Amino acid sequence: MISRLLPGRLAAYVLKQNLILMAICLGVGTGIYLLSDLFDRLDDFIEAGLGMGTVLRYFLVKLPLIFSQILPAVFLISLIVQLGVMARNRELLALRTGGLSLGWFVRFFVIYAVFWSFGQLLFSQVIGVYGEQEAFRIWKEDVRKSQLEKRKLRNIWFREGNFVVEAREVMPFGNRAKGVTVYEFGKDTRRIKKVITSENVEVQKYGWRLENAVEKSPDRFTSTTHPFLTLPIKLDLSVFKAVDPGTNPAQLPLWQLSRMINQLEESGSNVDRLLTAWHTKWSYAFSLLTMALVSLALITLFENVYVNIGLGLALTFAYYALFMLGASAGQKGVMSPMLAAWSGNIGISLLASVRIAWVLIPESFFGLFRK
Repeated sequence: MISRLLPGRLAAYVLKQNLILMAICLGVGTGIYLLSDLFDRLDDFIEAGLGMGTVLRYFLVKLPLIFSQILPAVFLISLIVQLGVMARNRELLALRTGGLSLGWFVRFFVIYAVFWSFGQLLFSQVIGVYGEQEAFRIWKEDVRKSQLEKRKLRNIWFREGNFVVEAREVMPFGNRAKGVTVYEFGKDTRRIKKVITSENVEVQKYGWRLENAVEKSPDRFTSTTHPFLTLPIKLDLSVFKAVDPGTNPAQLPLWQLSRMINQLEESGSNVDRLLTAWHTKWSYAFSLLTMALVSLALITLFENVYVNIGLGLALTFAYYALFMLGASAGQKGVMSPMLAAWSGNIGISLLASVRIAWVLIPESFFGLFRK
C-alpha cells in the first residue's frame, strides 16, 4: 500500500491516522482529568448541598478548559504513537527507500501543528474562556458561597487625563467604588484646580456618577456640595478584575485583556503581570508546534513507542516547568514579559530542532553526491 502513496495521498493518510489517535487520546485524557477533579471536589459539592444539575453543569462548562489544558500533551502522544507505529510497521523505511525524506514529515507536521495552534488559541479564547469563567462563578458563588459582586480591592490609585483618582475601596465585579477622592489638575499638570470627594461612585456610560460629591477649589477657597455629579472619567472599574489577587488574568479573553492592559497603562499602573498573561496565551497555544518538533526528534533517536512516550512526557514536564518559571519571572518583573512567556517554547523547540537538523543535514549533504 505504501508504494501507491503519493505525497498528496500520504498527507491524507497521515492526517486521518493522527485525527483518530488524537480523538482517542483526548477522550482518555479528559476522562482521567474529570475523574481526578470529581474526587478532589466531591466533598465540597456534598457539603454545599448542590443538586446533580449544578454539578453536571460545572463539569460540562469546564470541558473546553480541560481540552485546552491537555491538548499539547495529547498532541505529543498522538504523534509519538503514530510515528512509532509507522516505524514498527516499516512504513517509514519504505517511504524513505522510495525517496521520501524525513524533511517531508518535518514540513507536514510543522504546518499541521501551526494550524492546530491557531485553532487551539481561538477555541481557548472563545469557548474555553467562557467555560472557565462560568466554572469559576459556580465554584465561588454556589460552592464557596462567595458573592463576586462584593469582592473589594483597597487603596487603588490611577490617573486618567488631568484626573488623579484615589479610591478607598473598588468593587470591580460591581463596577462601583467607595471613598473616592478626585484631584483635577490644570493643563500644565502642576496645579490642582479641584478636589472632589464622594463616598459612593457608580460607573456609567458617560462617565463616573458621584453621589453627595463635595467639590473644593483651592484657588477660591470654596466648597460646593452636589447631590449627584458626573465626571468625564471613562475608566471602567471592571478592568481591576485583572489585578485582583483572587482573579487569574488567564480567565480573560485576549481582546479583553489587551483592552485592560491599555487602560491600566494609561492610568500609570504596572502591567507586567497582565502582559505576561497575554503572551502566555499565545505561547501555550503554540506549544503544539513545540510538541510536534519533540515527537519528530524522538523518532530519529528511538523507534520504540513506549520509550518515546516516556521521554516525550519527561520533556513535556520540562516544558511546563520552564513555562511556569518564565511566567512567574515575567509577573515579578525579573524578565521581560514576552521572553518570560516564550522561554519554555524556545528552550524545548531549540533542543528538538538541533536533533532534527543533525539528521537532516547529513541527508542533504550526501544527497548531493548521489546526484
